[in-house]
Amino acid sequence: MPVRLLALTFVAPVALLGATAPSLNVGARGVTEPLRFFEGGTEMVSVVKVIMKKPYRSRTMGRGKILPDGTLSLVQQVHDEGKPAQRRHWRIKQTDDDSFLGTMSDAVGPVQVEEIGDRFRFKFKMKGNLAIEQWVTPMADGRSAETRTTVRKMGMRVASSEGTIRKTS
Repeated sequence: MPVRLLALTFVAPVALLGATAPSLNVGARGVTEPLRFFEGGTEMVSVVKVIMKKPYRSRTMGRGKILPDGTLSLVQQVHDEGKPAQRRHWRIKQTDDDSFLGTMSDAVGPVQVEEIGDRFRFKFKMKGNLAIEQWVTPMADGRSAETRTTVRKMGMRVASSEGTIRKTS
């Protein structure tokens, strides 16, 4: 069963973190301006595990910018071991204090992001009836984060990944 696991993102990347270079931008209630982490360059390196397959490494290079309306526009090059590189596009906008909504080129329907405590949870669907849940945890250095992703099909876990996202510029 081929499963296309997002190495985000955002995945990431998607992936929304609460940092601005060079230090973590933290307010009284938690992370502030979380989309700013993805301005400029980012890199994610992870190990992807698909049921009944050998684990493989994935490396995702991203370039993001904040548009005039506050939306994050993020373009990623995904390099999965043994496969040709692929391009992924994200658009994410904050909808209230701890919620974000957007799109991602591999997703079917919206990407929902919630800030829960000191972490961010991404939820979305992909082709093949795949449900993606990704947790992104900003690190104290303000320039990196841990990411853990679970892929489910019909409620069963079929793939997962663990990795690190870091600022490159």
